[in-house]
Amino acid sequence: MRNLITLFMLVLATTSYCQITMEGVVRDSLNQPLELANVIAISKTTSALESFGITSERGSYRLELGKNGSYEIQISYVGMKTLKDIISTAETDITKDYILEPQNALDEVELVYEMPVTIKGDTLVYNADSFQNGSERKLEDVLEKLPGVEINEDGQVEVEGKVVNKLMVNGKDFFDGDTKLATKNIPSKAVDKIEVLRNYSEVGQLRGVTNNQDNVALNIKLKEGKENFWFGDITLGGGFSPDNVLYVAHPKLFYYNPKYSLNFIGDLNNTGEAALTRRDIRNFGGGFRSPSRSSGTNINLGDNSLNFLTTQGNALEIENKLASGNFSYSPKETLDLSGFLIYNSSRILSRETNFIQYTDAGLGIPDEQTEQSSRERSNQALLKLSASYQPNFSNQIDYDVLVRTSNDSQNQNLFSSVVGNTSQLEEVTPYSINQNINYYYTLDEDNILAFEAQHLLKNEDPFYNAILANDPVGDDAFDSTADALGLDGALESYDIAQNRRIKSNQLDAKLDYYNILNSISNLNFTLGLILSKQQFNSNIFQFLENGSSFEPTPIINDGLGINDTEYNFSDIYLGVHYRVKTGKFTITPGFSVHSYGNRNIQFGETFKDNFFRFLPDFETRIQFKKSEALTLRYDMRNQFTDVTRLAQGLVLNNFNNIQFGEPDLQNALSHNVSLLYSSFNLFNYTNVFARAAYSKNVDQIRSLTSFDNVIRTSTFFNSAFADENANLFGRIQRTFGKIRATLNASFNYSKINQFIQGQQSLNEGFTQTYTPGLRTNFKVAPNINLRYRYSVTNNNQGGRETKFVTNAPSVEFDAYIWKSVTFRTNYTYTNQDLGNGSSQFFQNWDATLSYRKSRDAKWEYELKATNILDIDSQVRNAANNLSVFSSETFIQPRFLTFRFVYSL
Repeated sequence: MRNLITLFMLVLATTSYCQITMEGVVRDSLNQPLELANVIAISKTTSALESFGITSERGSYRLELGKNGSYEIQISYVGMKTLKDIISTAETDITKDYILEPQNALDEVELVYEMPVTIKGDTLVYNADSFQNGSERKLEDVLEKLPGVEINEDGQVEVEGKVVNKLMVNGKDFFDGDTKLATKNIPSKAVDKIEVLRNYSEVGQLRGVTNNQDNVALNIKLKEGKENFWFGDITLGGGFSPDNVLYVAHPKLFYYNPKYSLNFIGDLNNTGEAALTRRDIRNFGGGFRSPSRSSGTNINLGDNSLNFLTTQGNALEIENKLASGNFSYSPKETLDLSGFLIYNSSRILSRETNFIQYTDAGLGIPDEQTEQSSRERSNQALLKLSASYQPNFSNQIDYDVLVRTSNDSQNQNLFSSVVGNTSQLEEVTPYSINQNINYYYTLDEDNILAFEAQHLLKNEDPFYNAILANDPVGDDAFDSTADALGLDGALESYDIAQNRRIKSNQLDAKLDYYNILNSISNLNFTLGLILSKQQFNSNIFQFLENGSSFEPTPIINDGLGINDTEYNFSDIYLGVHYRVKTGKFTITPGFSVHSYGNRNIQFGETFKDNFFRFLPDFETRIQFKKSEALTLRYDMRNQFTDVTRLAQGLVLNNFNNIQFGEPDLQNALSHNVSLLYSSFNLFNYTNVFARAAYSKNVDQIRSLTSFDNVIRTSTFFNSAFADENANLFGRIQRTFGKIRATLNASFNYSKINQFIQGQQSLNEGFTQTYTPGLRTNFKVAPNINLRYRYSVTNNNQGGRETKFVTNAPSVEFDAYIWKSVTFRTNYTYTNQDLGNGSSQFFQNWDATLSYRKSRDAKWEYELKATNILDIDSQVRNAANNLSVFSSETFIQPRFLTFRFVYSL
């Protein structure tokens, strides 16, 4: 790795040495500087774009040019004649100013070389071809090369530090609610322009009265010839591994015309290449957002899905199936219909070992070593249908419905150095139906009404079964817990199970009235309502040797082993906000007044809590320049828990994790402050983004945990000790000619009050991560991307202190050779220092070699190798409020596959 870095720095130094800088000022005929004028340099030798720039607010420009060369300079500006100039470079930098003349409407307009980046108001337009060198295959390969654009570790697209939450193709929704399907599947050669829509609002009527600074959308414009024709590619391939015959099938087909679009993405493989992971599907919201998201009320309906052992990228065997379709149809200009259907299936065999040290060694909790293997099966389906009708500018109505269902199971074998062998089965077949209707009406130029309502119906039915060995005459680690649960201890095994049913029904609606007072200010009045009902049933039972079962009566928790709980929640609120623009400032103070009602009924007893709460909020935005802003926010939020923490009966989350609720739990109150700064500068190619956030939780709901060996029993209460969290993330990016340097830094501090074995202790955690990187973007030369991640995690867990240090250098290399061969490879070395004098490391190395006769060729042949070094496992070390653990996850062996790709 050191040799690679040395070589790259030599390339960087050589490249910089071979360039000179040309700079100056662009003015109009009145000698006024022109901001956002386009300046490009075209090589007279190769006719290729050599450099480009956009003038600053002072009219300044800067170009990086090669020494001893000849270039045509073209300068363009809306309403001005395009200026052309021929210059020759020598060994020294050049300073030259230009004056543009007004455009005569009768003069012939001459087409000039297309700018790589243009700015049109809040829209930033990238010309895709300007950033491609031929090695790109998918949209994400292009996005990674755009200034100001990043693909984060979760595969999401970030622009100027903000996550893109909507992606369109030719103005039509593409699987609304997720960007991964687009970035990993749309062919790069089909992309003409990438439009970044900043301050994006789906409702034009509200654009001038709401704060949309954090809303970013992408619109992918296709090249000419891609409309009214099917395009995409089909990949088929196979190979061999030590234990399996490998197969790969990836059809990706797209059809667009002005009236409708059709998209199909399929995936079938046993090589572990997941188009969408289970977590992606679970987080796939389809663009749904709660109407009360800014009201100050957060209500948690809980998540009772399976906690799978491993992620889909880290397992011994992985089989994936995906079938997804997306459509949009505009039968007339006033009506848009769209939707998608996704079916995702996975089969996984995983294995993991752990060494666990529980918090605060003085409490007598033994250290534990575990080895577990699991067979996981998941079938997930999503269906979304949408309609938007806008007969005129004054009226718009939108309707969406999202249906989600799954069938998941996990068979797990666990060996614990404390408990022994355990066999576990988990199953769940939940479904949910989420409907959303919005209506926007403009009464006149000063008055706007907006109604938004969402209804959620959710049903979850997790089943859990565990079989633990038992010595009827001996002393097993689980015996005391079995006695507390009321199990029959005379059998050779403890065969315990639990059925649970959680039904949730929630209505969330609000009516907004906007009164535009003048050109710089407006008032917003909100009347909102949240109604929620949850029903929870559960029972614990034991299977006997004769096949029958009985429900034990536990000794703990007053003998309550079952649940039959109904929880009703209501929130009626009124909000008032005032928004004013004055100079560079946009100030939005406001508040909401809430009338809350809580009631839960269980075992014939009713628990009520009705109260009022005043929740203030405030936002100030300072727009220093068109592309530089600072935003300060503060809000106070009420946080409400779900029914499972209120239910008094025992809940068997796991054989070693048992809980029971507290019906008198109160809400938690949080104070939240955030500060965001962003600067996007195309004059000196410097992009800066920083985000700082702090939250303090009062009356936070915390668990009161007791351990019996490594088996814990928890209940809940409102803690009088405040918990705090502070985090800071920053990114600075600078481009020097064909070299882009990036530095990411993040800091996170958390303070949690934990309560274990009847004792209160403070758990403090501090993590700092630094990730510098360098990447090139040459048109003809090979390109390299170097990154180095350095992370330090310190934890103080009430008597036990830990420190983990991670060093992870990585390199990506791609070369487009002879205009037909593409070679791409990536390598990562990860070393983790455990802070006790020992360390662990693992390596990842993948490579791809592909051949296509030309960029427009129909056929491509690809040889792909994964886990080239054939490592067995990956290691991870981490800490939470209960334990410190070191885990080793076993992964797939070396795979070598050969693939055919046919492009339509």
